[in-house]
Amino acid sequence: MKTLVIDVGGTHIKFAVTGEAGSRQLASGPGMSAVGMVSQVLAATRDWQYEVVSIGYPGPVRHGQPIREPWNLAEGWVGFDYEQRFGRPVRIVNDAAMQALGSYVEGRMLFLGLGTGLGSTLIVDGTLVPLELGHLPYRGGRSYEDCLGVHGLKRLGPKKWSRAVRDVVERFRAALQPDYIVLGGGNAARLRRIPDGARIGDNNDAFRGGFRLWESSAQSAHVLGAQHQPFPGRVRSSTAARRAALAIRT
Repeated sequence: MKTLVIDVGGTHIKFAVTGEAGSRQLASGPGMSAVGMVSQVLAATRDWQYEVVSIGYPGPVRHGQPIREPWNLAEGWVGFDYEQRFGRPVRIVNDAAMQALGSYVEGRMLFLGLGTGLGSTLIVDGTLVPLELGHLPYRGGRSYEDCLGVHGLKRLGPKKWSRAVRDVVERFRAALQPDYIVLGGGNAARLRRIPDGARIGDNNDAFRGGFRLWESSAQSAHVLGAQHQPFPGRVRSSTAARRAALAIRT
C-alpha cells in the first residue's frame, strides 16, 4: 500500500510518499487553510501515486478528526471533509503523535516536540496516548509551550531556553515515569546540551509514523479516544534505534 504522509506545521507543510526518495514541502503560516493545504499538496504531488493518506495535524484530534482550529494557521480545519477532497481514505492524528509513533521502539516512551509550539505524546507498550502538556501552566504566568516553543526560544535565547528544556524534561520524567524520552521538532537540534535520559529524534520520524498508521499488525494497539484506527502494537525498529533506547533506560 502506497501512503502519502503530510506533516502540517506552523511554518511548513512537509510530505512524502511510499517508494519515493526524499520529501517535499510548502510554506504555511497564518493564511494556510485546510482547503489551501489540500489544493497545494494535490498540485505538488501530481507525479506521485498513492492509495491512502496520513495527516499529522497541529492540534488535538478525536475520533480521527481535528476538534480545535490551529492557533498558528487559518481557520477551516475542523469539520473539513479530507477524504472527499483527497479522494482517498485519510487517517489524521496529532502531529506530535505521528512523530512519536515513528520514533517509538518499545516500553514506555515520552515524546516532546520542540517546534512552533510544544507537542507531547506518551506511548505505553504500544498504546499511543496524545497529550496536551504544552498548555499547562509553567512559571511566571506562562505555559510550558510559551517557554519551550519558538516564542520562548526567541525571548529567552538559546542558553536559557536549553536550561528550561532540561528543567521541563525532569518535571515530566518525574510525573510520567517514562523509560526514555525522545525530543523531536525543528528546534531540538538547537539544544546546548541534551537532557539526561533523552535523545534527539530523527528528521524522518514524522514520515515513518505516518507510514506506520497504515501498517497491519497481528498485535494492534490503539490511540486512546480514537475509533476505527488500528495501530501497530510492537513496532519493528532498527537494531540501532533499539540499542539507543535501551542504553537510555539503563
